[in-house]
Amino acid sequence: MKILIKGAGDLATGIGYRLFRSGYEVIMTEIAVPTAVRRTVSFSRAVYEDEAVVEGVCAKKADNLEQAYDLIRQGVIPVLVDETTEIRKQYCPEVLVDAILAKRNTGTSITDAPLVIGVGPGFVAKMDCHKVIETKRGHYLGSVIEDGAAIPNTGIPGDVGGYTVERIIRASADGIFKPEVEIGDTVEKGQCVAYVNEIPVYAQMSGIVRGMLQNGVAVTKGMKSGDIDARSVKEHCFTISDKARAIGGGVLEAVCQYEHTRLIKN
Repeated sequence: MKILIKGAGDLATGIGYRLFRSGYEVIMTEIAVPTAVRRTVSFSRAVYEDEAVVEGVCAKKADNLEQAYDLIRQGVIPVLVDETTEIRKQYCPEVLVDAILAKRNTGTSITDAPLVIGVGPGFVAKMDCHKVIETKRGHYLGSVIEDGAAIPNTGIPGDVGGYTVERIIRASADGIFKPEVEIGDTVEKGQCVAYVNEIPVYAQMSGIVRGMLQNGVAVTKGMKSGDIDARSVKEHCFTISDKARAIGGGVLEAVCQYEHTRLIKN
């Protein structure tokens, strides 16, 4: 079964990881300059580093479908720079997963594949996709929604270690982002963690840097540029999160259900 995943950030990576480990053929697409802050656990890193390894699974950049198939034969997940997912027309996936996490539908249609899965708010099952996966932390995280939409976006980050808005590092201005700390570093509240042009970005809480944009990314004022975790477990910075695993499990459930139903029909 061929599966195409739109997006290769940390949550999309959790999805790709679980599908790949379950034996499915996976291709992922990304934008030319990825903005995943949890880049140590994002296959999107392959776009600018050519390769990204997350918990033993390797992803590599591919320039076209032929290269992608070659990587698949090597046991690698291909990541293509393809903002509008044009590769879909050549690849003809049986399953398309929109895991861009834009909080809105940026162009996915229920006719894009025999099974289309929308991840998070912005999708309505039976309208623009077949199934929706809940992404809001809490009781329903990872649930497969057969009819209707996910819980609407509140604009408030989920609670991690007792903190919500404070844990997000946001750009201080429009300009070019330059980090002053690395993912895995411990920082204190009020510490300068980055600059946008010459304007400092300060940590709003103490903890460990779990995510940070790569150097040289163009940002806008207020844009999410990093993440601090009060739990301060360094290993968490380099492993797939509980949230990504749960969402990945939801997608895997939907794919397995579809596959089982298809086999019965045949």
